[in-house]
Amino acid sequence: MHPIIEKVTQDVTERSHTSRTAYLQYIDGLSKKGPNRSKLACGNLAHGFAACNSTEKADLTGETKANIAIISAYNDMLSAHQPYKDAPDLIKAAVAKAGGVAQFAGGVPAMCDGITQGQPGMEMSLFSRDLIAMATAVGMSHDMFDGAMYLGVCDKIVPGLLIGALSFGHLPAIFVPAGPMQSGITNKQKARARQAYAVGKIGRKELLESESASYHSPGTCTFYGTANSNQMMMEIMGLHLPGSSFVNPYTPLRDELTAQAARQVLKFTALGDDYRPIAHMVNEKAIINAVIGLLATGGSTNHTMHLIAIARASGITLNWDDFDNLSKAIPQLTKIYPNGPADVNHFHAAGGMGVLIAELLKHGLLHEDILTVADKKGMNSYTEEPKLHNDKLSWEPCPAKSLDEEVLATVEKPFSTSGGLHVMKGNLGRGVSKLSAVSADHQIVEAPAVVFDDQEDFLKAFYKGELEKDFVAVIRFQGPRANGMPELHKLTPPLGVLQDKGFKVALVTDGRMSGASGKVPSAIHLCPECEMGGPLAKVLDGDIISLNLQTGEVNALVDAAEFDKRVAIPNRANNHHYGQGREMFGGFRLGASTAETGASNLFPVD
Repeated sequence: MHPIIEKVTQDVTERSHTSRTAYLQYIDGLSKKGPNRSKLACGNLAHGFAACNSTEKADLTGETKANIAIISAYNDMLSAHQPYKDAPDLIKAAVAKAGGVAQFAGGVPAMCDGITQGQPGMEMSLFSRDLIAMATAVGMSHDMFDGAMYLGVCDKIVPGLLIGALSFGHLPAIFVPAGPMQSGITNKQKARARQAYAVGKIGRKELLESESASYHSPGTCTFYGTANSNQMMMEIMGLHLPGSSFVNPYTPLRDELTAQAARQVLKFTALGDDYRPIAHMVNEKAIINAVIGLLATGGSTNHTMHLIAIARASGITLNWDDFDNLSKAIPQLTKIYPNGPADVNHFHAAGGMGVLIAELLKHGLLHEDILTVADKKGMNSYTEEPKLHNDKLSWEPCPAKSLDEEVLATVEKPFSTSGGLHVMKGNLGRGVSKLSAVSADHQIVEAPAVVFDDQEDFLKAFYKGELEKDFVAVIRFQGPRANGMPELHKLTPPLGVLQDKGFKVALVTDGRMSGASGKVPSAIHLCPECEMGGPLAKVLDGDIISLNLQTGEVNALVDAAEFDKRVAIPNRANNHHYGQGREMFGGFRLGASTAETGASNLFPVD
């Protein structure tokens, strides 16, 4: 094992000892032999199976069969979640045939950031993660269940489901992916159309045709944003079946993997002799594996918040310094859009997760000894890929090496010797930056600040032609407490246009970018946020901002004494708390922790 990985794992374990011990003591106290429903009163139990058929009622009356909960984020507006429509019936049939019962325990909200991007609804997106965790807990709260299956794909949904699952950590759990849509037009074509629209070269009709050719069918969007980072993360933590993350929906292999996941969770309940509660699966090593996967693939910056919140749900204290330290040891091994031209289907065809995991294990860059949902407990099972022969599912060794080293590289010849994320520090606070898609000639920017308190004001200035110059866009009051921390991905095309014209441009904000944030250098998630008096609220138009992604420094080049004397400018925007349901999320805004501690209402922060 690489010494940096050993050291970070040790640091996290020691830092988390008290909280992790308390969590496991509580969770282990919930474990019992026999079905959980046996402790319910007769009236409770009768309500619990009133809608079941006679066979299911007989099975649930007895004390030998396990009952599996299905928690789903299905809706047919989200392309990634539409394939879950028929999954409950498939799961119920597979569980029944394997000797158990499955019930649909609850649905959770699932919003699409692709639809709400740049719209008022985006200001509820980050908080939907905690809401999904709470809705998961409501579905599981009936105490009827001995295991659970969680069906979700997209940005806040998988983290929310996992946080909720960890509240019921005494139960085994398997996460069930839906798979990416088939590839549409190339990501380069899509980006070119967006930039052409931003400068008026094409109209809305042509832009919509381009977008519709990219997002064209059921399944996950094929770029490597937060949704597909989620799928990578679930597999590298051992919570998906091996090789299942990127199998396309509505294929025989996809359906058989869902059925196998149903059969698999039955093996791990407390009623059998191979009990695998999720609380013991999501341990310090599994969390470190998730960070390693994120760095090795240049994944979504959103996980610098989500993984911290997930860790806290399991009694583990992870911080940004852990990401930064691991980044020094983990090379970047993939080029998937926005970090390159390929999409996740190309990555999967090149060998996908199996080749990636094998490469990391071979070089001591991943913990092998974690509990997983595969038959064999360690990560070596994840160097195999699923195959369907004559309707029979089996796992075979993955390719010995990448089938396309332009998409999936080796540790000996990586795309970069360090991971795709860095922590940024300086007199403007602490934040993060995604390097993996930023070319070396754009990683250092020093230019005057142009300050905005709303992304719409930035766009107005762009369309007026006021930004044809070198500058650093400072977008303030975009943190969790100010307006829910919406993604600012709408700014990417105009900033990309200006960068392509030869201007030195960058973005500095206490907000966040899309999981698909790309080629424009940025420092995001700056803490403390402006709403809490963070130093970014002191920046004035014309202040020289220095952004160095290579050294991880972000500073206002203002005399220290003068900068200290400045009073943080109050938030002048008052149009972000009402409309489109935002008025109901006031409590979430007021109680949100910092981005560095997970931007959550669910866990107390010291």
